[in-house]
Amino acid sequence: MTLMRTLLGAAAATALSAGAALADPALIYDLGGKFDKSFNEAAYNGAVRWAEETGGEFRDIELQSEAQREQALRRFAEAGFNPVVTTGFSMATPIAEVAPDYPDTKFVTIDGFVDPEEHPNVLSVLFSEHEGSYLVGMLAAMATESDTVGFVGGMDIPLIRKFACGYAQGVKAVNPDAEIIANMTGTTPAAWNDPVKGSELAQAQISQGADVIFAAAGGTGLGVLQTAADQGVFSIGVDSNQNYLHPGSVLTSMLKRVDVAVYNAMEAGADLETGVQVLGLAEDGVGYAVDEHNAELISEQMTGAVEDAKQAIIDGEITVHDYSTDDSCPALTF
Repeated sequence: MTLMRTLLGAAAATALSAGAALADPALIYDLGGKFDKSFNEAAYNGAVRWAEETGGEFRDIELQSEAQREQALRRFAEAGFNPVVTTGFSMATPIAEVAPDYPDTKFVTIDGFVDPEEHPNVLSVLFSEHEGSYLVGMLAAMATESDTVGFVGGMDIPLIRKFACGYAQGVKAVNPDAEIIANMTGTTPAAWNDPVKGSELAQAQISQGADVIFAAAGGTGLGVLQTAADQGVFSIGVDSNQNYLHPGSVLTSMLKRVDVAVYNAMEAGADLETGVQVLGLAEDGVGYAVDEHNAELISEQMTGAVEDAKQAIIDGEITVHDYSTDDSCPALTF
C-alpha cells in the first residue's frame, strides 16, 4: 500500500498540475510479480520497448492483493494516465466497474473480457492459446521417449484448460497413443506464484513416466522448469521465451505475445481503438520459440512438421478445439 500511495500520489500531483495533456500510459501487473519471467514480465518488456523506442514514459505497479485492483485503476485514471493497461483476466470485473466513471480514459484488459457495447472505452485483448499450445504439443510428442508427457497449469480456470486442451490435441496429432498427465496447481490466485508446488507436481509426473512437461502457470512454472532440469527431462515454458532459463532442458516455449499487446496499446495512446482483439497464429500473437538455447533439441524434421501444421491452422485446414467455447476437450479428460 505504501508503494502504491507513493507512486500514484506523485503521479497524481504531476497530472493535476499538467492536466490531461500528460497522457502517459500506465501498466498494472497481475498478482505474481513484475519479474515472474513469464506473463507479467512479458508485459513489462513490451512497455520497456515502447519507452526505449519512443522516449516516452510509463508508470507501473505490482499488486499485492485483490483489494488493490479497483483502487489502482481509479488512481491512475484520476491522475490522467491514458491508456491504463492491465494484465490478467481478474482485471476485467474491476475495469467494468471503473471505466464508466472515466469515459475519456482508455482501459486495456489483456486476457480479460469486457462487453464492448456496455463499455466503449475498453479494449479486451484475447489470445488463441490453444493454437500455440497445439504446436508445442506436437514438439513434445516428437521429443518424448516414454510416450508420456505432462502439463502443469496454474489456477484451474477455463483459460488454463484452453492451454492444456490445445497441447493435448497437438500431442495426439503426432502420437494418438501418447499418455498425457495434467495437473492444476490450485483454485485461487496463489496458484500463479507457487514454484514449490510446481516442483512437486512435476516430480509426481516424472515418477509416472513423463519426460516432457509443459508448464502454463506463471511463476509456479519456474519450479516445474527447475525440477525438469534437475531430473534430466524436458520442459516447455510459457508466455515469455523461457528457453534461456535451463539451456538444453527447455524444449521450447509457447509464446504468448503479451509484450506486443502492451507495446501496441502504449503506441496508440489515447487514440487506442477499443473493442475486442483476438491474437492467434495468423497475427503472430502466439507461437513457439527456437533460439540458441534449444536449437539443438529441435530437428529440421520437427520444425518442418510444426510449420506445416501452423500454416494448416492459419488456412483453416486444421481446427484446434477451443476449450473455452464449450468447456470440453476431446483429447484430454480433466
